[in-house]
Amino acid sequence: MYNKILIASALNQGFSDRALQTAKLLISKDGKIIVAHVMEPVNNVVQSFVTEDVKTKAHDKIKEMMAERTNDDAIESEILHGQAGREISKYAEKIGADCIIIGSHKPGLEDFFLGSTSSRVVRHSKCSVHVLR
Repeated sequence: MYNKILIASALNQGFSDRALQTAKLLISKDGKIIVAHVMEPVNNVVQSFVTEDVKTKAHDKIKEMMAERTNDDAIESEILHGQAGREISKYAEKIGADCIIIGSHKPGLEDFFLGSTSSRVVRHSKCSVHVLR
């Protein structure tokens, strides 16, 4: 059983109900589940065309989607900014998570066994990582 589980959510690839179910099975009685989504920076060329209003609307939409999908007052949600693999690992360490649950898409040749984000999280996290296919 784990005391604090971080679910790494990729909303653009569909939020996994399976990740929540898995977390609920693995969490201790008084444990805490946190769902985090990472907003990656926009490409530098595109950055100059994206207004603050668009960024704010995107942030608000992600927050709304996370609230709809977690639909549980006992589950916290957090929006992180930066490179997904790095930010998930850093945030897990910051909050003292003892397990990260992350999905892995069907990979291409460059990341044959795991997706690139899940691969980075597995390699760099200091806690247990549960990868869902």
